[in-house]
Amino acid sequence: MSATISILHPQTPKRILLVAANPAISGQTGWEIGFWASELIHSYWAFVEKGYTIEIVSPEGGKVIHDSWSDPRDKSGYSEHDILSLGFLCSPRHAALLENTKSISKVSVEDYDAIFVAGGQSPMYTFIDNAPLQKLLVSFYEADKITAVVCHATCMLLKTKLSDGSLLVKGKTWTGFANTEEDYADNFVKQKIQPFRIEDEAKKMANTNFITGGMFWPFALRDGNLITGQQQYSAALAAGLVIEALGV
Repeated sequence: MSATISILHPQTPKRILLVAANPAISGQTGWEIGFWASELIHSYWAFVEKGYTIEIVSPEGGKVIHDSWSDPRDKSGYSEHDILSLGFLCSPRHAALLENTKSISKVSVEDYDAIFVAGGQSPMYTFIDNAPLQKLLVSFYEADKITAVVCHATCMLLKTKLSDGSLLVKGKTWTGFANTEEDYADNFVKQKIQPFRIEDEAKKMANTNFITGGMFWPFALRDGNLITGQQQYSAALAAGLVIEALGV
């Protein structure tokens, strides 16, 4: 089944490439990990409401899974408030969009107006050194297209370099998952979850400005064509910035 859908059918809908992480195993916890449901689904819905065409892809292609803690049905209750994600995951039509995603190797930048990269636990392992994904992000950015990254997916910005060898975030103000939020998550599950912390690594870097908002409050910002969101509650806000930037 194609992962492309548009419900309002404007004559020339904007086209969004929505990237989800492939499944992985956490080296810290041993859990099977993937993308965070609300980061993909809330942004997806923001774009659908504007009549945009969205294609969900992944670095390797194939089936993608969401982190268990991001599932409103999970016994932990961590995301039980997220009825939008619940609706998507329980809808056969929508859940099918995650079953056989296209690989980014088959993506042409010319076919899209913006890229939006969802986070989750898997990106900390599968995005941080993913050269093809980083190259794709740069291709959008250097084509003067809107480039959005949220939550733990922003770890890739620690290493993503432009074609001139400089970091994409050089001279940029950006955000990502905060240390206070890592502390909360670690305390909730009573163990260290992530292999490193984005805020710690970003603040070691010269010539870039990493900032955060309140703990688990929606926070997203735009600096030129780069849009970043802090955590799962920031995905819709970041998507709104994409919509605003596209002007439709």
